[in-house]
Amino acid sequence: MPMTITEKILAEHAGITGVSPGENIWVDTDILMTHDVCGPPTIGIFKQQFGEKASVFDPEKVVIIPDHYIFTNDKHANRNIDILRDFVKEHNLPNYYDVGTERYKGVCHIALAEEGWTRPGNVLFGTDSHTCTAGAFGQFATGIGNTDAAFILGTGKLWVKVPETMQFIIDGEIPPYVMAKDIILQIIGDIGVDGASYRTMEFAGSGVEAMSMEERMTLCNMVIEAGGKNGIIAADATTEEYVKARTDAPYKIFRNDADAKFHTTNYYKAEDLLPMVAQPHSPDNKASVRDVQSEKVTRAYIGSCTGGKFSDFVAAAEILKDQQVAVETFIVPATTEIDKLLRTTQINGHSLMQIFENAGAQIGKPSCAACLGGPADTFGRTHKDEICISTTNRNFPGRMGSKSSQVYLASPYTVAASALTGKITDPQEFLN
Repeated sequence: MPMTITEKILAEHAGITGVSPGENIWVDTDILMTHDVCGPPTIGIFKQQFGEKASVFDPEKVVIIPDHYIFTNDKHANRNIDILRDFVKEHNLPNYYDVGTERYKGVCHIALAEEGWTRPGNVLFGTDSHTCTAGAFGQFATGIGNTDAAFILGTGKLWVKVPETMQFIIDGEIPPYVMAKDIILQIIGDIGVDGASYRTMEFAGSGVEAMSMEERMTLCNMVIEAGGKNGIIAADATTEEYVKARTDAPYKIFRNDADAKFHTTNYYKAEDLLPMVAQPHSPDNKASVRDVQSEKVTRAYIGSCTGGKFSDFVAAAEILKDQQVAVETFIVPATTEIDKLLRTTQINGHSLMQIFENAGAQIGKPSCAACLGGPADTFGRTHKDEICISTTNRNFPGRMGSKSSQVYLASPYTVAASALTGKITDPQEFLN
């Protein structure tokens, strides 16, 4: 039976020789991840259904990373952290990255990769829709609800319908002013926010093969914005180099069969790609930067699991170096590791962090921060009537705070260029 990468991984974890799209199977879990927003309700359902004294299926396979509402005085958010701590202590869970400790990491999706939890051929379930980020490593990774997570906590298994696979091939050399964020905004704009509903979005082609792991993560991160079940990219030497530098754990690389069947195959010529934005209030409301150039913005935000990785800040620094921002600009590293790199990596005698500070940007602590709005004291949260250009992944009304604000999604290049002018700006104006 010919199969795609996703189908092969699911068949392997179901203990069967083959699967077909639409088939329902029991799948064994390699990693279950949760955080401070969904962890407490997951724990509550687990105790309700399995009993107060029930044990988790495998403490080594449960990863808990508080990251959303952590740097706040909100009593409800603080209580969520207490619930996580109590559960971790009760079950002696070793993989807890607690805020306020040396082990604290930051945004769960980037922390998972840094800590070696994203491995080819594995199955990762997480109580966050952007768990699909990890598909960049050639694994099946998808977001699930609290009830499903509670079931996994007790059994280590989940009932899964095998998705069809949509293939997106980007061939050629990607222009130096175009980033993965531009490409995924183009794709989502082309197929719509429901264009990949409960399907795998697989990315391939020479353009993808030339990408860094962080850029591949950006592609897979946003497949959920097209309704995708998971994103996936075939593991290669770039993948293995990243993974082996972070873990000795075993993994298995799967590849598409030559005669594997796809729902659709979509081709993009890399040289035709342009800087893109998603206009308010939907990730599929696409426009090229050229088409909306000079639209006013009142703040700029660079951060989140989508746009807060080290390479995202390197890109932003290329544009912000020796410049001054014209609007409020926020820099939020995704993780503590990235924060350290920003403080130690230098360009012409200045650290990246110094470049941002000298440009007049405000620096936040590693976390999700304003991406999901959050309590009123959340750093960088968008206020009433703001027009924000952001490297985040969603721009629904109220997503980053006030429902009357507007959010444009764009690449770090475009956000940085727009921060300098106070209007949506083509990054080519500032790139040599």
